[in-house]
Amino acid sequence: MGLISSTHSISRYHIEGKFEGSAAEEVRNNLIAYSIPKLESEFDALSAGWTPFESPYNPDFDKFSVQFGTFFVFSLRIDKKSIPLRLIQKYMALEIEKKMEKSGREFISKNEKTEIKEMVIDLLMHKIPAVPSIYEVLWNYEEQNLYLFTTQKAANELFETLFFKSFKLKPIRLFPYTLVETKSSFSNSDKDRILSLAPLKYTR
Repeated sequence: MGLISSTHSISRYHIEGKFEGSAAEEVRNNLIAYSIPKLESEFDALSAGWTPFESPYNPDFDKFSVQFGTFFVFSLRIDKKSIPLRLIQKYMALEIEKKMEKSGREFISKNEKTEIKEMVIDLLMHKIPAVPSIYEVLWNYEEQNLYLFTTQKAANELFETLFFKSFKLKPIRLFPYTLVETKSSFSNSDKDRILSLAPLKYTR
């Protein structure tokens, strides 16, 4: 787990906005509402949702706390099905051979191969299990800071979408320009000057 491992990859966010009611209640209720399904879908190539930090493979928020001191701690789980190309090629070859034997032909058309490929992928997608990836979340609600323990682009994008959908609060990823906007004490005129800066190229 990223949060308790010796090395970390971290994305830092500023969370724009606050809840009108109890933060603890809002967070818990929305984590439950958008938790990852306990039963894996045969049809979804990708599924994402929240899980308790202590139990990422059994997302039961009734059994585990999500609040530790001044932080909310939970995980994002992304389940993804990925079919190896060689497995598709294997089953395609078997189906093509069956079709040629049944029809008495020595070849099949390009359209038929496409249909067979789609059928094979659909069949394998129903059978192959999804591979889960776990990314821990550390959220200091009062300070409006959040740490996501990954820097993977796809995971960050899924997190940002799911977080806003779950809590109706906007996560703003922090890098130098957004730090100036959200975390600095610069005046508005200083912010404008900084945000208008452009890279300078040096040449010999």
